[in-house]
Amino acid sequence: MTRPMTRANIEQMFATFQAANPHPETELEYTTPFELLTAVLLSAQATDVGVNKATRKLFPVANTPQAILALGMDGLCDYIKTIGLYKSKAKHLLETCRILIEQHGGEVPRSREALEALPGVGRKTANVVLNVAFGEPTMAVDTHIFRVGNRTGLAPGKTPLAVELQLLKRVPPPYLVHAHHWLILHGRYVCQARKPRCWECAVREQCRFSPKTAAPA
Repeated sequence: MTRPMTRANIEQMFATFQAANPHPETELEYTTPFELLTAVLLSAQATDVGVNKATRKLFPVANTPQAILALGMDGLCDYIKTIGLYKSKAKHLLETCRILIEQHGGEVPRSREALEALPGVGRKTANVVLNVAFGEPTMAVDTHIFRVGNRTGLAPGKTPLAVELQLLKRVPPPYLVHAHHWLILHGRYVCQARKPRCWECAVREQCRFSPKTAAPA
């Protein structure tokens, strides 16, 4: 296992991320907490690009729980059938809309417990909504963050939850709200799974990964 980064390394890492991208944002397109929740629900085992293509057609027609329910199963599936597992996602989304209307006045709740009680919403999805929609300092550990946390020595852990708890403990508080996005973008575009792009990494000096990869000849 990669040895853990020092606190000084971590501080410098996030200062570098912040200087390069002061206000990172999700690549999912949304304008309301409900649109965000819908997009995140649809994004499991799918790309943000693929989800955005579907929601660009769906949201102008239906972007509230009431409007989604009015579409029904067949109507909703017509909009999201290009996304993987679309039938099960449609079922979860319709049931989520029903619960939001019956229990939360049609609004997305701002509590982890209430979010995780929605069909298809696990800890990671709840963390994304709490962070992106409501500005909570949560850490949604996807495959990118799990990889970056372990590979760099930032937050080693054997499970997503272990990495999440390490990140919450080790990331300096001033950076916590945006840390989730910086790490996702870093994992998506630089610290990639098969071959990390160490030669163009802005935090290579802080990273504990060894040996660093060289640029293609």
